[in-house]
Amino acid sequence: MIAASALSRRLLPCRSQPPSLLSLSSCFPRYPRGVRRTNANAKNGADNPKSVASDASSKSFAERNPFLFQLGVATTKTSAADIMVQVVVDRRNFDDIDYKRNAIFVVFGFAYLGGFQYWLMVNQFSKWFPTRQRFAKLSLSEKLKDRAGMIDAARMVAFDVFVHLPLLYFPSYYACKEIVTGETWNPIDWVRNGCEKYWNNKEEDLTAMIRLWGPVDCIQFSMPIHYSMPFRHIVSFFWTAYISFTRGAVAKAGEEGEVASDEIKKL
Repeated sequence: MIAASALSRRLLPCRSQPPSLLSLSSCFPRYPRGVRRTNANAKNGADNPKSVASDASSKSFAERNPFLFQLGVATTKTSAADIMVQVVVDRRNFDDIDYKRNAIFVVFGFAYLGGFQYWLMVNQFSKWFPTRQRFAKLSLSEKLKDRAGMIDAARMVAFDVFVHLPLLYFPSYYACKEIVTGETWNPIDWVRNGCEKYWNNKEEDLTAMIRLWGPVDCIQFSMPIHYSMPFRHIVSFFWTAYISFTRGAVAKAGEEGEVASDEIKKL
C-alpha cells in the first residue's frame, strides 16, 4: 500500500498535466552526467581542443607546414648544388666561389622551384587531377587496382615532361639567368635572350630532362603530397648540379652568345 501510494504520487503530476516534452521528461529517470558526457566525447572527440592539439603536435613539421618546408629545401639545395659543382668540378676554393652565379640558383630555387612549382603541382594538380590525394594514400597493391588514379598519375607525368619542363621550366631558368648576368634591365630582353640560349641548347637539355624526370615523376606523383615536393627537390639537387655544370657559368665580358657548355669544352 505504501509503495502504491508513493507511485501514484509520483505519476500524478504526469497525469494532471497535458503531455509535453517537458512533462514527459520528468517522468523518466535521467542518465548520469558522466555517461552522457562520455558518449558526447566519443562522438565529438574531434571537437575537443586538447585532442586537436595533440593530433597537431604528433605531426611532423613537413606535415604541418608543407609549403614552408619544401620552400626551404628548394632554396637551400639549389644553392648547395651550385657550390658543390664550383668546388668539386671547377676546383675553386671557397674564397673564389662565384656568388653572382650562385645567386642565379638561389633566386630560381626560391621563386620558381619553391614557389611556382608548389602552386602548380600541389594546388593546381589537385584541381585538375581530382584522384591525386586519394591515390597517394593507397598502398601499392591498391594503387594497381585503382584505374582512375593511375590514369591521373600518368596524365601528371605527361604534363610535367611535355608541358611544364620544356615550356615553363627551361625558359624561366634561362630568363632568370639573364636577370642576374645580363647587361640590360629590360624584361623583354631577359625573356628574348634567355629563350634564344634555350633554343640553342634544347636538344641536349630536353634529352637529359626526359631521361631523369620521366621515371622520377612516376614515383613522385604516387607519394603523399607533403612528401612529394621535398622528394622532387632532393632529386633536383643532382639535376641542379648538372644544370650548374653545363649552363651555370657566367660569360665574361666580350663573350656574349657563348653558352656554358662551350666554355667547359674549351677547358
